[in-house]
Amino acid sequence: MNSNALFLTKNIQLLKRLGIILLMMTIARLVFYFVNSDAFTDVKLYDFFVGIWMDSIAIGMYTIPFYILSLLPLPYYHQKWYQIVLKTIFHITNSIMIALNLIDVEYFKFTAKRSTADLFSMVSTGNDMNQLLVTFMVDFWWLILLFITLIFISNWLYNKTINYEKKKRNLYVDILNFIIVFAAIFIVGRGGLAYRPADMLTASQLTNPDKTALVANTPLSIIKTIGKSSLIEQNFFEEGSSKIYSPIRKGTTKHQLRKDVNVMVIILESFGNEWIGKKTGGEFTPFLDSLLDQSLYFDNAFANGKKSIEAVPAIFAGIPSMLDNPYISSSYGTNSITALPQLLKEKGYSSAFYHGATNGSMKFDVFAAHLGFDHYFGRKEYGNEDHTDETWGVLDEYFMPWTAQSITKELKEPFLAGLFSLSSHHPYFVPEEYRAKLPSGKHPMAKSIAYADMSLRLFFQEAKKQPWYENTVFVICADHTPAGTSVRYNRRIGMYQIPIAFYDPQGQIQPEVNSQLFNQIDIMPSILDLTGYSKDTYTFGNSYLSNDNQVPFSINYIANSHMLFKGDYMLNFVLDKPTGLYNYKSDTLMKFDSLSYYPEVKKEMTQQLKGIIQRYNHDLIHNTMKLK
Repeated sequence: MNSNALFLTKNIQLLKRLGIILLMMTIARLVFYFVNSDAFTDVKLYDFFVGIWMDSIAIGMYTIPFYILSLLPLPYYHQKWYQIVLKTIFHITNSIMIALNLIDVEYFKFTAKRSTADLFSMVSTGNDMNQLLVTFMVDFWWLILLFITLIFISNWLYNKTINYEKKKRNLYVDILNFIIVFAAIFIVGRGGLAYRPADMLTASQLTNPDKTALVANTPLSIIKTIGKSSLIEQNFFEEGSSKIYSPIRKGTTKHQLRKDVNVMVIILESFGNEWIGKKTGGEFTPFLDSLLDQSLYFDNAFANGKKSIEAVPAIFAGIPSMLDNPYISSSYGTNSITALPQLLKEKGYSSAFYHGATNGSMKFDVFAAHLGFDHYFGRKEYGNEDHTDETWGVLDEYFMPWTAQSITKELKEPFLAGLFSLSSHHPYFVPEEYRAKLPSGKHPMAKSIAYADMSLRLFFQEAKKQPWYENTVFVICADHTPAGTSVRYNRRIGMYQIPIAFYDPQGQIQPEVNSQLFNQIDIMPSILDLTGYSKDTYTFGNSYLSNDNQVPFSINYIANSHMLFKGDYMLNFVLDKPTGLYNYKSDTLMKFDSLSYYPEVKKEMTQQLKGIIQRYNHDLIHNTMKLK
């Protein structure tokens, strides 16, 4: 065989091997799509071609060691030991890429985006992963089987490309081949010859916002966010953004409910609107439904993130989730911030945060201290392993009533208490004695929601016995929405909608259904008004009692897209420009883009969103979120 034929044969062999990885990535994408098809609308063949391009970029990055060793002009290329080295590197790389993609087949249901580098920080936080590993293996056994099958197929295909026959080589041709082919694959890994290498924004540019996760892939998402500074300084307005948007809220005592009123914030794990009886007519939340009837209930309310770890900063510090990594685990997580426990401590409030999970879970214990909570009570403080679900922590039916008792023992009035429920979370464990009694649904989560609702009833039964109950305002909200079971709640509008309510046993907060736009970041300023906090504060939210003449809004960020809800519309914003405008009240599936029909709405919302982004990025980067 002459050197030119050898040149061609070697390149074909390399392309076949890289093609095997591309095939596995494509299969993983098809599985991802069919399992999560409710989350995507108007999917076309074009989207899968875009997906192949994005996979090629990831392959060009992840396989650098493999194709360098495959192309180097070494005399022992065809020797068996060298081919074994190449095969080992191939399978390690291929296995990692397959595994990362398959993880998001199920995890996407909870986050609605491709995983980023924070996946590893969450895995390494606390003992959650150690406790849940067996559960995941049991529940998602089919993904493990699919992973093994794809590795087996990859190995079978790879073996067909092996040829140990020694050929006569031409060093100059080999060097030229290395330069040309390496450069070509490297350029593919960059995503082309553009000044800026391709990243997850590339996916956002090549398809509609709600299909970004479909055309993207998890290996690329992770490698592009490792060690990446989460924010960049934005300068939409040279004179600064304060004239457009300011997070400084004026303090006032005119809305104070009563002197030294206690406040208790109850965060219900995964209680999205899809599971609330008052929204869907379901039978899973009878007690919460009755409580909402006695409360100021915001039925047009939104979470500011898709993870539990994103809810706590939003609720207690008015900081929305506008980072690729959750704020708590980001490089800004130790910034100085203005938080509710700190502010109320100035008025003589004691405080405690209750979460029945293993201490250290999601860094809640550390972050609670950073927020200024005096105490943290978790699985360790509860101290009875017989009452646990053996995975996450203490079952709600035990921990929630215990919380009511603990407040009486541990806190002095006035107090601020936070209670984060636990049981309505994968693996959706429900004690055997309740399984036949509680209603079932088309998803195993239904029964766990019903169990958590029953536990909430037990909490209030116990709380009513406590001396502090009548003088306490209860704020009830969800942390985020769970995996949706319908198209409506899998879209980018429905997947943030949650209940938020204020309940006052004395009735000074009048029970009503309020359709004002309201989100988690509005909770802190509303509580400050109710407690009569008179100083200025830093928060991105607005009190429902005094919003400083601002029209209520809600803000979200996911997969490089900012979303601003205001009035009847939701503005989608990617790469510093508006890309869609939807009437989120009537067009819940985002089928009709009104961007070109309402230029004034587009202009006004774009201006405000730019102001929020510029201020948010600047103040996080420069650590100026705490008023002096």
